Formats: sequence, structure tokens, C-alpha cells
Amino acid sequence: MGLVRAGTETEPPSGNAVGPDAAPRPWYVRRRRLLEAAGFAVFAAALFIVYLRLSRTMPENSDQANVLLQASDMLHGNLLLHGWYKADVSFYTTELPQYALLEIIFGVHANTAHIAAAMTYTLAALLAVLVARGGFTSRAAVVRMAIAAGIMLAPQLGIGVSALLLSVGHIGTSVPVLLILLFLDRAPQRWYVPLLTALGLAWVLIADQIVLIVGVIPLALVCASRVIEGAVRERSLSRGVRARWYELSLIAAAGVAAGLAWVAERVLRALGGYILSPIPFKFTLHHILANLHALWAVPQIFGADYRGLTGAVFVIAVLHMISVALVILAVLLVAWRFFAGASLVDQVLAVAIVANVALFVLTSAGSEGPHEIAVVAPFGAALAARMLAGQPRAQAARMLAGQPCPQAAGARAGGALARRARAVAYGAGLVVLAGYVAGLAHEVVQPAAPPDNVQLASWLEAHHLRYGLGGYWESSIVTVETGGQVKVRALLKSTMERDLWLARPSWYDPASQRANFIVLSSAPGYLNWEPRSLIEKYFGRPARVYNFGPYTVMVWDRNLLSSIPR
Repeated sequence: MGLVRAGTETEPPSGNAVGPDAAPRPWYVRRRRLLEAAGFAVFAAALFIVYLRLSRTMPENSDQANVLLQASDMLHGNLLLHGWYKADVSFYTTELPQYALLEIIFGVHANTAHIAAAMTYTLAALLAVLVARGGFTSRAAVVRMAIAAGIMLAPQLGIGVSALLLSVGHIGTSVPVLLILLFLDRAPQRWYVPLLTALGLAWVLIADQIVLIVGVIPLALVCASRVIEGAVRERSLSRGVRARWYELSLIAAAGVAAGLAWVAERVLRALGGYILSPIPFKFTLHHILANLHALWAVPQIFGADYRGLTGAVFVIAVLHMISVALVILAVLLVAWRFFAGASLVDQVLAVAIVANVALFVLTSAGSEGPHEIAVVAPFGAALAARMLAGQPRAQAARMLAGQPCPQAAGARAGGALARRARAVAYGAGLVVLAGYVAGLAHEVVQPAAPPDNVQLASWLEAHHLRYGLGGYWESSIVTVETGGQVKVRALLKSTMERDLWLARPSWYDPASQRANFIVLSSAPGYLNWEPRSLIEKYFGRPARVYNFGPYTVMVWDRNLLSSIPR
């Protein structure tokens, strides 16, 4: 890895250079970099606008609303989120600061969640493109970035947009992890690189423990394998270890990151911070075959879920299977070239993808939905571009060192055939990219969806019902949609106890709050919440009952919070 620095190439000079080996003039280099930066900024702004429009095709729900409420609580001084019961992922150092900054500008509104989602996916796509570029410029860089951008370009309407854009989940975690990988790919092998890597991984690990699977453990395993390979090649453990000091330092960085995150979480807890729910995943080796059907989530996050589609959208979804095939091929190529051409970042990306998919299949994570493998999309896009376009770094190093390169010699021998093959590949790639752009255009023109339960929020506000109880999906989204004028707190459907998933116990305190209504929903599927017998058991008969749409609102003349079972 240390033979060729990022950015080293064998491309011909340009920019009014004199002589075949002369370097470009400084003014040309500055102008080219300025144009590249301007083009990248315009591209980023366009992506954000498109993804904001895509995010709005899916309704916000109580998941996003609860994150908005947590960020608002932080802005009002509760920096440690004292009293909050969180999910199994805290987002404390990633999405929550992002939401808080956006709320300063846009307020606590449902649309703020769409802005955050568009920002997150735009950053994930851009960082995947930058990681894909590697140390190349000019034609090789354009091809690599086009592959990565094409794969990330068009999240599929429905489950794709929900998992990759609007869901407050692991796609946000991919942003800082990709930033760390970009740093490892471009930085020289200096002492400060492992230090900053450890701090970065620890920071993200506090927010999302999946970083253990897609960042910390892959980095440690890859570096350990490189140390072992160096010892075997040197035929001496001591010489191999000395030659791989950088990898050893990164192994230490991975361990330090895990330790720092562990300490930080316990310090937060000791200071009275939020309470994190335990990770719900369980290893179910005897259910592996049953879990294999969950692997369809892989095509879903790459926009290739063609089931139930017809016409042009079916063709576009099938076309997205090419992205899945490219990522699988890239992982296989890394396995084939693991010690013969694959760089450190190539190896980490491949191991992270395999580890995340294995977690999805071997545990109950497969039942949670595609958002559990959301990081596979940007990681796979970057890896596919790095492995399928441009010259491998090890090959470039051999050429610069004057060593024979069988692949290069074969390319020279069949130059004409290679050029024709490249032309065909470029043409096919442009056709596929055009199909992806067409799919994106189709998605962008779809109508925007209002937030969940907007009809319920308006009805409650119009009838001056200010504080009540209901199911999880009818709760915090109503609170946010009404600007806090109506507050609905969630109860567990099976027991009528407080639902402390992304919630605060103080919401249910009868000494400080008064709830006098319960909302029921007859919507199909998971949105259905009609525990009528338990409501009558614990709260008695209501004084008034209202029915409209799929909702039933029961109203009492007393405070219901004192009747919630403990």
C-alpha cells in the first residue's frame, strides 16, 4: 500500500507543458482544480434538490418525529438527553446534532426530517463517489465516479426511499465511516493517521453499534491479515511485523476506538444521560434457511425490486440488477486479489459488506427490514467502481518501478481488441446510466405524501383535545405536526403500559400532565391499533366516542395517566 501515494499516475501531462515528460503549469492545475470543485458543488446541490423531492414522496412518521423531539430537547438545554429512553441506536453523535442544527433554521417541523434525509443521502452518495475515485484523475477518475454515482443515483420508490432516505438509520452511519475510509485512502502513512482513525471510529460507534460490524472489526481483521501476509512473505515474524507497523497501528486504533466508545457510553450514563435499549438481534443458526428470504433486501436497497411492477418501471428495476451484479463481482475480485492488488480500503469495504450481510442473514436483523443493510449501498458503489475501473495500485507500482507487468504486456499485445472492448463497455455503461436517470426522473415527478395521521392531527386540534394516548404510529408525529399544540403519547398494544421506545417517562406523569383521550386506528397492517378490551379494562367506558376515517377517539372526563398499568 505504501509504494504508490494517492494521486500518483502515469497519465500524459497537459496544460501547455513543454516536452513529453514536463509537468502541467501551476496556473493550469489551479484552474482545473477550481473547475472540478465548482462542478462538484453544482452536482451536490442538484443531488440535494432531487433527494429532497424524493424524500417527500414518503410520509414522515413517529420515528422521525421522535428524533426531532430529542433534538429539540437538546436545543433547550438537555444536552445529555436526561430521561430519554432511546432505541438500540442512539444517533447521539451523528443524526441528532444534524437535526438540532436544522431545527435552529427550520424549526421542529415534519419537513425538517425531509431536509435531514436529503442531506444525509447526498453526503453518502458524494462520499461514495470520492472514495471510488481513489488516487486517479482524468478518464479513470471519471469512469470510477460515474460507476459509483450511477449505483447510488436512484433509490427505488417505496422501500428504497424509506430505507435509504427517510429512515433515521444506518445510512447516516455510512457518512462518517466513508469519511474515515477516504482519509485512510488518501493520507500518508504517518503516526497521526491511526490516532485520528481511532477518534473517528469511537465518535461514530457511540451513535451506532453497527460500526463494530462495518468499521472496527473489518479494519482490525484486514490489518491483521496484512501483518500475517507480510510475515509469510518476509519469512520472518519480526521483519514482517516491522514492515507492517502501519497496519499494526491501525489494529490498535480499532481496539482503542471500541474502548473509547465503551467508556463514553458509561460516562454518559453516570452523568444521567439517555438510556439505550439493548440490541434486539439474536443469533438463530437453526433459522438460517428461513432467513435467506430476507436477502431480497439487497436488491431493494439497489433499486432492483421488480416484484409487482409493470412496463417501463419494471424494466428500470431489472436494469438495477446490474448494480447488484457489479457489487457482487467487486467483492469476488477483492477476494481473488486480496494479497495481490487490493488496497487496504478495498479490503475493508469488502469485509464490511460481507459482515453486514452475514449479520442480516444469521440473526434476527433480517426481520427488521432493508435499512439494517443500508450501508451496503454506498460501500458497494464505492467498491464496484474501485475494482472494475482504473488500474490497480499494485500494478501501477510495478510499472513505475520498472518491473514486468503481465497484465500490461497482454494489454499492449491486444491493444486494438482492448480498445474495442472498452468502447463496448463504455457504451453499455452509458445505456445503463441513462436507464437509471430515466428511473430517477420518473420518481421525482411522483406526488408528495403528507405526514402520517395529518387528518388526525387536524381533527384533534380543531376539537381542542390537547393531551392524549394512542399507538406508537399515532403519537409523536401528531405532536410534531401540530407544533406541540396536541400531544399524543404511545402505549403498548399488548399491555397498555407506557411505550418507552424513543420516549420520556415524564410524558406519563399524572402530577404534571393530564390526558383525557385515547386514539384508535383501524388502518390495516402494523398501523392497526384497536386494543378495545384492554382499554375498557384499565380505563373504563369513555364519556364520548367520535369516529372519522380509520380513527376512533374516546374521550373521558378524568386524567387517564393515573390509570396506566405499571
